[in-house]
Amino acid sequence: MAGATHLGGFASNYLGRLSLALGKLECEQLDHGIALVRKAWLDGRQIITLGNGGSAMTALHFITDWNKMVFLATGRPFRGRTLVDNMGMLTAYGNDLSFADIFSEQIKNVALKGDLVIAISGSGNSENVIRAVNTANEMGCTTLGLCGFSGGRLKQAAHSAIWIPVDDMQLCEDAHAIFGHIVMQALCGQPVSP
Repeated sequence: MAGATHLGGFASNYLGRLSLALGKLECEQLDHGIALVRKAWLDGRQIITLGNGGSAMTALHFITDWNKMVFLATGRPFRGRTLVDNMGMLTAYGNDLSFADIFSEQIKNVALKGDLVIAISGSGNSENVIRAVNTANEMGCTTLGLCGFSGGRLKQAAHSAIWIPVDDMQLCEDAHAIFGHIVMQALCGQPVSP
């Protein structure tokens, strides 16, 4: 196959680096994150996700999986929502206020004290993510940050963090997606009566 020889071993290299990154994860952080989601769900709280770019898609993926699968497995409603799926809302806030406020303004409108806000940022330094976490904290929400690299400002701003200590955005995003799947299986595997 023309052009393929110079890519030889790329897949094994990537998977090897992913394996090393996953090996750096602290299971205690993951288990704590699962416990936060479980508690919010059982308490009937909202679980609100947000992020930019690939992290926006992860935030959306979490809610798709959790809302559908947890309810189907347990019969207990899962009150998940994401702040990334309404393009009109995002562009209205971005245009009328600023891109830095697209999540914090939505938080002010939809979050209630005791809700869980899950903020995802590979770098940990996305201004709109940090503002949303600060707003959620001020409102009495519980905040969980998913970050990579050095953890950035998000690691400090959120009440709890799941930190992927690797300087590679794609590996961070892979690990964040895995957390979502772990949460889904954990909650689906332990049915609770409605």
